[in-house]
Amino acid sequence: MNVHEYQAKEVLKKYGVKIGEGIMAETPEQAMAAAEKLTEITGAKLWAVKAQIHAGGRGKGKIKGTEYRGVMIAKSLEEVKLKASQILGGVLETIQTGPEGKLVNKVLVGADVYYSGLTQPKELYLSILLDRGKGKNVIIASTEGGMDIEEVAHSTPEKIFKEWVDPMVGLQPFQARKIAFKLGLSGNAFKEMVTFVSKLYKMYEATDASMIEINPVLKTSDDQILAVDAKVSFDDNALFKHPDLAAYRDITEEDPLEVEAGENSLNYVKLDGNVGCMVNGAGLAMATMDIIKLSGGDPANFLDVGGGANAKTVEAGFRIILKDPNVKAILINIFGGIVRCDRVANGVVEAYKSIGNISIPIIVRLQGTNAEEGAKVINDSGLKVKSAVILKDAAKLVNEAIAS
Repeated sequence: MNVHEYQAKEVLKKYGVKIGEGIMAETPEQAMAAAEKLTEITGAKLWAVKAQIHAGGRGKGKIKGTEYRGVMIAKSLEEVKLKASQILGGVLETIQTGPEGKLVNKVLVGADVYYSGLTQPKELYLSILLDRGKGKNVIIASTEGGMDIEEVAHSTPEKIFKEWVDPMVGLQPFQARKIAFKLGLSGNAFKEMVTFVSKLYKMYEATDASMIEINPVLKTSDDQILAVDAKVSFDDNALFKHPDLAAYRDITEEDPLEVEAGENSLNYVKLDGNVGCMVNGAGLAMATMDIIKLSGGDPANFLDVGGGANAKTVEAGFRIILKDPNVKAILINIFGGIVRCDRVANGVVEAYKSIGNISIPIIVRLQGTNAEEGAKVINDSGLKVKSAVILKDAAKLVNEAIAS
């Protein structure tokens, strides 16, 4: 589950990680009031107005149809209000949103943290995630913060370094010091970074986060270490342990079809292809997508209806797949182990009749318990549904469907 920057910073603050102070606003008037409050707290004379969407690249992104950026600096309270009005209600297009962009409903008004003396502040990069290949958590750091880390990795990979942490042992003090040293810090900034890394890792473990990215981490001119921006994702499977974090979920930022699937206890991920697929089991779903590719098509989705597929779940799956305008055919691939194939076939027929007026080809491949009986139910239904028992036949039918 992704969260907004202002929410991520709330969690960081709970774990003692120093942040650039900010207040969320949903209207220009609230933004101006937030800037006033930040001035009282921090003495700020400059403010950053930052669009809150679940995507990176906001500073370089633009509000569609304008020259307004997703992150802008304001030099007066009135300008804070103006900048907020230019961002709120607009559709922000960034490198991560794609051309469709995302509607901005909230902004974060942040106090300027870059100037607090005569020396130049330094932007750094820090992230924590799981390295599945090594079975360890990894802390990734770079002296080149504030930039696209992908570009840094491509152009100057020597400026990125990694520190692996055994989850059974945890982050050791020498590892935090090693990171601070490699970031070129000394004196108070070195001590501050050691504390920053230690508290950040503590939060990562305690919240069951799947990824924390701080870009930039700012070494201020007076050697403080602050999280200026924050991108955090939490493990969906662990949210039952963290109701406070689950409350941060913003479904307006999620794909509507994925939200609808979740409400129907379906595992759904939208893809960019032309063949919808409905299966029972994640492994079978992967094999089904391979078959679709081999048949000349592209998977339009990953949809797992689970082991207890019935008419209700099949109908919900149908409705979700049919809402994707790119779908030219649907392949249903069910293995009858826990559930009988004839029962699934009856569910397909009932769902088809309930929805009605389905114009795209549907191929149903049933294998396992009562597979032949299930195929007979499909073939005798009188509906525009084709059945197959072996995978090769299903692939052939998919090929014919998308070619027609």
